[in-house]
Amino acid sequence: MHIEFRHLRTIRAIHQAGGLARAADMLNMTQSALSHQVKGLEEQAGVELFVRRSKPLKLSAAGLRMLRLADRILPEIEALEEEFRGLRSGKSGRLHIAIECHACFEWLFPVLELFRRAWPEVDVDIRAGLAFEAMPALQREEVDLVISSDPIPLANVVFNPLFDYQPMFVASAQNPLAQKPMIEAEDFRDQMLITYPVTRDKLDVFTELLTPAKVEPRSIRQVELTAVILMLVGSNRGVSVLPDWVLRDVRSNADYVTRPLGPQPITKRLYAAIREDDAAKPYMAHFLKLGRSEPVKMQRNCTSKVD
Repeated sequence: MHIEFRHLRTIRAIHQAGGLARAADMLNMTQSALSHQVKGLEEQAGVELFVRRSKPLKLSAAGLRMLRLADRILPEIEALEEEFRGLRSGKSGRLHIAIECHACFEWLFPVLELFRRAWPEVDVDIRAGLAFEAMPALQREEVDLVISSDPIPLANVVFNPLFDYQPMFVASAQNPLAQKPMIEAEDFRDQMLITYPVTRDKLDVFTELLTPAKVEPRSIRQVELTAVILMLVGSNRGVSVLPDWVLRDVRSNADYVTRPLGPQPITKRLYAAIREDDAAKPYMAHFLKLGRSEPVKMQRNCTSKVD
C-alpha cells in the first residue's frame, strides 16, 4: 500500500467536513476527483475507509486508524513547510554563536535582546563550549557566527569587522600604580594579574604587551566571571586588563582606577566570522549592524574621562 500526504489530507478533510462536497471545497478540487481518489485509496488498502450511506459521512474503523496517522504526521509536515517558507522569506533561521572572548558577553546580551525583538523566529544560542575550536565548528556548520579578534584565512569564511576597542588596565585606587598616567609591561612584574581562564594567546595583555616585552607578572590568578574579577581588583587583591566596554561602570567608582596601556596606544578590533553562504541572509545582516553600533554606545560611557 502506497500512502501519500494527499491521502492523509483527504481523510482528515472528509472527517472534518462530514461529506465529499464540502471536503472537495476544502481541498480545492472537484467532488468527482475526490471520489476517484477515495476509491483508489480503498482499492489499495483492500478495505472500506468510510461507512457508506451515513450522514454525515463517517469513517470506518480502518478509516479512523488512518485518521490517527494523519493527525500525528500532518501537523509535523505543516510545521516543516511553515519553517521552510520562513527560511525562503528570510524571516526565520538559526544563529548559533561561538565566542572567543569571555568579556564579549558584556555587550553581546544587549545586542541579542534587540535582535530577538526584531527576529523572534530565528533560533538563537550561544555555544560557549566551542569557544576554542570555534572556527572548525563554523566550517562544519555546528555554529553560524564566531566572535573573534584574530581573523585568519579560511575557505568560505568571511570576517566582518564589528568595532575597535582598547584593552584597559584596571586596579584598586590603593594600588601604587594608581599614580601612573599610563601602564607599561614592566609595571606588571610585582603584580598579581587576574585574567579569564584562557590560554595566553587569547589574552590581550599577553599578546599585545607582556609577551613582546618578555615580562612575567609576579603571579597569575584565573577567574571565570567579570564581576568577580572586578570585585577582587576593587579589594586590591590584584590588577587586570579588560576591554574598555567592560569598565563603563567602574570609571565613576572611587574604588577603582583605569589606565591605558603603553607606551604606544593599543587598539584591537573584534570581528564576526560567518560562512559566505550566510552573508545574504537578512537577519544575519541585521545582527552585524547591531554588533557594530550597540557596543560603541557602551564604549562612549567609559571613555569620556580618565581617573
